[in-house]
Amino acid sequence: MPEPDRAPVPEKAPPRPRNALSAVLLALACLLVPFGALASWAAHGLTDTGRYVRTMAPLAADPDVQRAVADAVGDGIMREAGYELDTGSLRGAVGPFVHDAARSFTRTEAFQAAWDAANQAVHAAVLHSLRDDEAHAAAVTVDLAPVVARVKRQLADDHVAFAHRIPVAHARVPVLPAGDMDRLRRGYHVLDTAAFWLPLTAAVLAVAGIAVAACRRRAVTALGLGTALGGGLLVLAVAIGRRLTLADLPDALHRPAAGAVYDALTTTLRTVSWLLLVLGLTVALGSWLTGRCLAARRRARASAAPAADPPPKPTRARA
Repeated sequence: MPEPDRAPVPEKAPPRPRNALSAVLLALACLLVPFGALASWAAHGLTDTGRYVRTMAPLAADPDVQRAVADAVGDGIMREAGYELDTGSLRGAVGPFVHDAARSFTRTEAFQAAWDAANQAVHAAVLHSLRDDEAHAAAVTVDLAPVVARVKRQLADDHVAFAHRIPVAHARVPVLPAGDMDRLRRGYHVLDTAAFWLPLTAAVLAVAGIAVAACRRRAVTALGLGTALGGGLLVLAVAIGRRLTLADLPDALHRPAAGAVYDALTTTLRTVSWLLLVLGLTVALGSWLTGRCLAARRRARASAAPAADPPPKPTRARA
């Protein structure tokens, strides 16, 4: 007699504890990815003096930056020359020539060399203050004396009256205030530590989340989407940071120059953010398409399999 039909065995549901643990690990990994990228950019991308000088070098040809530097140099010269040119008539006569000479100087090759030297000096001074724990909380300044000397020489070559009376004093322009140095020094050490541990922790959590998951393909898809979301949020954070930075500047005329500097410094961070976004979407799409293709192959194999032979008909016994 034919065997009685057996009840279909229900498929086992994926273990929920494993899926929950995998989801937590992947969520933490995706959360740490943008913070790790930000910390690595701040700790490594901004602390290399040579890379910083190369990043800032093209800004010497930016008109907004040239205008801001010329105004700062001209104001510094007139401020230092205030004791010599103590009459209003002399200041009114020399002032326009000083600013014109400063603007002309920013369009020369000498300004490019002075710009690179000043950025290198500023960067070295800032790094020394941030890395030296025993240093006193003194303001970081840069000396404008070389620039003032070049502008004075150009004024003298143009036969501007009273140019020889402009003193070449060591006018030190503050870069970082003394009250913020302790806070910035602590923040630098935190970033230096986070730049190593955050990416490493994110990678370990991502591998663990994929290994624990019941369906690893879905875990890879979720990781790709989370990475893309983190990259998108980092792109948005860079844009918001630019707007907030420019909004806090008291001088609206120099905001275009500050925007150019901000864009130059965050170029690498923006590139990494877009790479995270594109890479995450590519991984998620590739994982999803792979799953669809495998499912289609399984359905094709099931439909092409030969049907089972029908059970034999019972024969009647002859008398």
